[in-house]
Amino acid sequence: MIKADILKPALYLIPTPIGNKDDITVRALKTLAGADILACEDTRHTGQLLKTYKINSPKMVSCHEHNEKQKAVYLCNEIESGKAVAFVSDAGSPGISDPGFEIIREAISRDIFVINLPGATAFVPALVGSGLANNRFTFAGFPPQKRGRIAFLEKLSKYNSTVILYESPHRIVKLMTELIEICGSNRKAAVAREISKVYEEFIRGTLPECLAVLEKKDKIKGEFVLVLEAAEEIV
Repeated sequence: MIKADILKPALYLIPTPIGNKDDITVRALKTLAGADILACEDTRHTGQLLKTYKINSPKMVSCHEHNEKQKAVYLCNEIESGKAVAFVSDAGSPGISDPGFEIIREAISRDIFVINLPGATAFVPALVGSGLANNRFTFAGFPPQKRGRIAFLEKLSKYNSTVILYESPHRIVKLMTELIEICGSNRKAAVAREISKVYEEFIRGTLPECLAVLEKKDKIKGEFVLVLEAAEEIV
C-alpha cells in the first residue's frame, strides 16, 4: 500500500507511464494517494492505474480537451477552498500534446501554486536515442491534419535545430513522404515507436531509408515520435 503524502492546497501535475508501468515515480504515487481530487483525461484509465498500485481512489473528475476550460474554473475554485488537486493525462506529462494547459493557465492567473512533478514523456527519450544533435531542438507536437499542414512542415524544415514531431500510425507514412518532398533525400531522421514498451523500436537513417523500413511492415502500430535533423547540419 502506497503511503500518501500530506499535500497543501495546490495544483499538482503528475506524469504517468507512456508504456512500461514501472516508469511511474514513487513521488507520483504518493501524490496520487494524497490528492483530494484527481482531474483525469479518462477516469477509467486513471482508475486502472490506481488499482494497479492499490491506491484508494479520491474523487475523480473528467477533464479532457472538450471540457478543459470549464473544468479549469471548477478545479481552481476547489484549490482555493483548500483542496489538493492533481491532474493526470492518460500517458506522459500533462500539457505536452495532452490536456493540462488550460488549468495550468487558470491556476497561474489566480496565483495558485503549481507543482509540476518530473517524469515520463515520449519526446525526450526519442530525441536522446535518435543520435541527432540534442543541444538545440524544437518540439512541434502533432502536425495539422489538413489545413496548413504543408506550410507548417515547410517552416519546420528550415529550422536550425533538431525538430521533434508526434504522429499517429495512420499518418506516419504520409508524414515521411511529405518531408522527403520538402527536405530532400539527404536529410537524416529517426523514428521511434512504442517507447518503453515491449516492442520499442528506433528506425534511423535518411528520410527515404526510414520510410522504406516502415513501408515493409504489414501493419504499422504504435504512437510515433519523428526526430528530424536540423537544416544547418545538411552538408
